[in-house]
Amino acid sequence: MNTFGTVFRVSIFGESHGKWVGVAIDGCPAGMALCEDDLLPDLARRKAGATGTTPRKEDDIPIFVSGIFNNKTTGAPLTIVFENNNTRSGDYDAIKETPRPGHADFVLNKKFNGYNDYRGGGHSSGRLTVALVAAGVVAKKILDSITIDATLIEAGGNKDIEAAIKKAVEDQDSIGGIVACSIRGLPVGVGEPFFNSVESVISHAVFSIPAIKGIEFGSGFAAAGMKGSEHNDAIIDVNGATKTNNAGGINGGISNGNELYFRVAVKPTSSTPQQQNTWNTTTQSVEPFTVKGRHDLCIAIRVPVVLEAVTAIALADLVMSGKAIK
Repeated sequence: MNTFGTVFRVSIFGESHGKWVGVAIDGCPAGMALCEDDLLPDLARRKAGATGTTPRKEDDIPIFVSGIFNNKTTGAPLTIVFENNNTRSGDYDAIKETPRPGHADFVLNKKFNGYNDYRGGGHSSGRLTVALVAAGVVAKKILDSITIDATLIEAGGNKDIEAAIKKAVEDQDSIGGIVACSIRGLPVGVGEPFFNSVESVISHAVFSIPAIKGIEFGSGFAAAGMKGSEHNDAIIDVNGATKTNNAGGINGGISNGNELYFRVAVKPTSSTPQQQNTWNTTTQSVEPFTVKGRHDLCIAIRVPVVLEAVTAIALADLVMSGKAIK
């Protein structure tokens, strides 16, 4: 479905080449100051323009449709939309016969009996992450003193990001990356085990970002090769501060007051300039195929602000849900 959350509920809508994309937020507290300028910094971070990103550029000016009056939230559903103006739908005509390898074209066609909007990936496009970023700004305001920072720490297997992007451009082939996220100021006690543990709710939200293929908290997969005495984080004061942070700030699905830390793996953009092979539904044979359209050679460059947004959405819902339960 297209809705996430229990108390702070976020619903995204629209298609890559439709009239607009947007988000509706239910459960947003009334009286919170909010205006267009609040959204612009994070929206700018998500925009294309850097080397290795798509040539498609949209203004991404947020339009408040409901839930705002005199620059304050009203408590009614908050709806924000973004116009799609820079589209070239003709680039996607071939998708009707030749689904792109690595994309959702084939499965979407089968699931929706061919009625899906295939242009630019339709509703499954990374274009809809602009809606997630907008919702993330609202969630960050609710979290107030809690800070969330995500950073691209590796691209194409190289910690030298600039060199990796340069090589991707030279090779004209896409690359993936690893993005790290840290949350500071999260109090002890956030999370509702078993099924609404901090890890499970964040992970659920994180996998809504197209191209995410993995997530690990704290020491992550490295923990499998450690001994218990090495992995355990010694508690060093009355507030629960720990000497190490192999747990990533979470014990038993509940935040422990230390820095919450996790990393995600971002796959290479499926739309690579390289020639590939795919199934042609008309000729009923495998044929050479080259993706048209405008795409990112390294989508991971644009992931950090989206990762911050979905993390904020997940934590805002956990915090508000916890208060409602108590």
